[in-house]
Amino acid sequence: MNQYVSAATIKMLREKKKLTQAQLAEILHVSDKTVSKWETAKGLPDIKLLEPLAKALHVSVVELMTGECITNHNKTSNILRSQLYVCPICGNIIHATGQAMISCCGITLPPLVPDSCDTEHTITCEIVDETDLYVTVKDHSMSKMHFISFIAYVTTDRFEIVKLYPESEAQARFAIRGRNGHGILLSYCNHHGLFMKKI
Repeated sequence: MNQYVSAATIKMLREKKKLTQAQLAEILHVSDKTVSKWETAKGLPDIKLLEPLAKALHVSVVELMTGECITNHNKTSNILRSQLYVCPICGNIIHATGQAMISCCGITLPPLVPDSCDTEHTITCEIVDETDLYVTVKDHSMSKMHFISFIAYVTTDRFEIVKLYPESEAQARFAIRGRNGHGILLSYCNHHGLFMKKI
């Protein structure tokens, strides 16, 4: 039998929440014998029960299926630890303030890992009117096939992104945040990935 959730996981999570089989059964509107079958690997919960079962055990469906509980160690949600995900099918850009399991168009996306700028992907910035950062990726192609998709400005308390399009300029303007605008600039090339510059 192809098990999408293990008997040991259900039992471990139930006991961790100090629920009896009867109490869990009552929450899910099933019999305690049904829960007993799940925990002795004599049956599996109906696929429709996965979400209610996860909710009753105070875990995500992913945690229920993998048996690995996720602890939030990023209590302060430092924006500088942001993770970016880009769907290779639809181009969707997803921002998370920490590690996450992200999927789009039916595929699980890995987080983008920024590289240091090279000659083709050099991020430059200058202060304009003493209030704004003018950011460019000057020497990069902006053709329909090869272009900078976005530029982002990240500080300890803000994440701002400007979406760019082919045949436009690879530039963006951001209001300076924090002390002297310190933070991170990111640019994403649709062929070569994410590039980063600290400012």
